[in-house]
Amino acid sequence: AQMLHQQQQQQQKQVQKQKHLYKVLVLGEVAVGKTSIITRYTEGIFSPSYKATIGVDFATKSVQWDANTDVTLQLWDVAGHERFGHMTRSYYRYAIAAVVVFDLSRVDTFEAVSKWVQDVHDKVMLEDESRIPVVLLANKADLMQQQIADDSIESLSRQLGAVCWFKVSAKDNTGIDEAFLTLVGRLVKISSASSSLAVGGGGRSGVVSLGEASAGGGSMESRFSSSSFGCCF
Repeated sequence: AQMLHQQQQQQQKQVQKQKHLYKVLVLGEVAVGKTSIITRYTEGIFSPSYKATIGVDFATKSVQWDANTDVTLQLWDVAGHERFGHMTRSYYRYAIAAVVVFDLSRVDTFEAVSKWVQDVHDKVMLEDESRIPVVLLANKADLMQQQIADDSIESLSRQLGAVCWFKVSAKDNTGIDEAFLTLVGRLVKISSASSSLAVGGGGRSGVVSLGEASAGGGSMESRFSSSSFGCCF
């Protein structure tokens, strides 16, 4: 009877699944493609027409990291002009990571990256007061007239302490899945080390455990790999 009880406990452990909700900021200058990247990642579509984001919007994406870990990313699409506004502190609150996007064909958007990263670090941090992880996305890799050299991106990424950087294209669906999976990997590592993560104005965690559920579906872990686009994860 005792052995049967132990087997049942073991089976229960096998089907228990951790669920996490991570708030991730998507930042960058106006018209760099933040909304297009989010739409491509969460809905699998690309719209060539441009519609400016007003204030902030968000979308969610579910990722099965491994057999025991489900992750929901809540992606906050912050309008490009908001860095000059008064609302970013409330937008950033409880964020656990940031993705900063720039346009490979517009040098000014690349030059603004450090200001966005600094703005984030000024307003939100992890519970241990370390900086939230940042990933840089060099968008519009499909365009011929790229103005920013890989060496410059690599240098800035290291200077800012970014997790990594990727060349991506929302139009061609290049690099986006890899970039977000890399970020999820970093967040899963952080959350396994701490059950209470981000603070920023409110003193609450940026990772929310959604409890446990039965295991099911295939693992995405095999799809997680370092990218040739400059990841230093």
